[in-house]
Formats: sequence, C-alpha cells, structure tokens
Amino acid sequence: MAELNISERQAGDVTVLDLGGKITIGEGSVALRSAIKRLIEEGKKKILLNLGKVSYVDSSGIGELVSSFTTINREGGQLKLLNLSQKIQDLMTITKLHTVFDVYDDETAALNSFK
Repeated sequence: MAELNISERQAGDVTVLDLGGKITIGEGSVALRSAIKRLIEEGKKKILLNLGKVSYVDSSGIGELVSSFTTINREGGQLKLLNLSQKIQDLMTITKLHTVFDVYDDETAALNSFK
C-alpha cells in the first residue's frame, strides 16, 4: 500500500480523518494537505487525525503534520492525533513534536478533549 488512504467521518462537531498507508514525500503528504485545506474551507476546524493504520511517516510527512497543525491553529481550530504506532511515537519524541501535538490512544478521550 504505497499511497495514503483518507476516509472522513463526523463525530459531533469533530471531523475524524482515518488515515491508512504512508505519509511520505509526494502523494501522501499532498493528499493530507489537500484534505486539511478542504476541511478548513468547509469551516471544519476541529480535526482528529487517526493514524492507527499509518505504517510509515517520513520527514516530509512529519513536516506536513506540523504544517497542518499550524494552518488549523491559525484559523482558530484544533488538530489532534490518535492511535500513533510505536514507530511514529518514537519519531514524535525524537523530533520533540510530542510537546506540540495532543496525542491520544483512546478515541472517546480525544473527542472529549475538543472544546
């Protein structure tokens, strides 16, 4: 599975993006960027990225997550992460991004954290 699959669902006023595959330079990061851009244009500013089925994130993918986070914050919204694999958790720790993102293992807790 080379590319990134994104499916979208609503949980109250939070938009959950279920991601699967790889967030890498090229298609994966572009797909994520356009999904986030579209949600903001639709006025959806509470976004939960479920990375449960993401097998790999490269530096470009990490950059895209940070960029998405910044864009949504600028719009007065919130972006949170759910179900990070151990590899992605380690990557977040190494890059110190675990201090930037709200990360959850439990979807209910994540949804309840949005104000």
